[in-house]
Amino acid sequence: MHFCMTAQYTPKSLNAILENPKTSRYEAAKKMVEAAGGKLISMYSTAANGPGVLVIFDVPDPNSASAMSGVVIASGAVHNVTLTRLWTPDEITAVRQKAAQIKGSYTPPGG
Repeated sequence: MHFCMTAQYTPKSLNAILENPKTSRYEAAKKMVEAAGGKLISMYSTAANGPGVLVIFDVPDPNSASAMSGVVIASGAVHNVTLTRLWTPDEITAVRQKAAQIKGSYTPPGG
């Protein structure tokens, strides 16, 4: 299952990064994702809402993604975290097929 996690670094984290600007946050993210049985797909720095990060990863189950989110938030390294489930083109095709299958079973309000 693919997920996208975005977050902003806390002031404490930013100070630590500035003190050691060559530190690899990519390697830290990769280590955590792999510990959860997943694969780090990509990672980008962001600046729209303050210095932050966008990480795309693949894990075997949604519990792993939620656990990773909790760990990084609890560490105090980041805040304003958003975790979003992503669907591959094949997965979304399966979703559409399921929707077509069950479409007739739903009655909207007032219907």
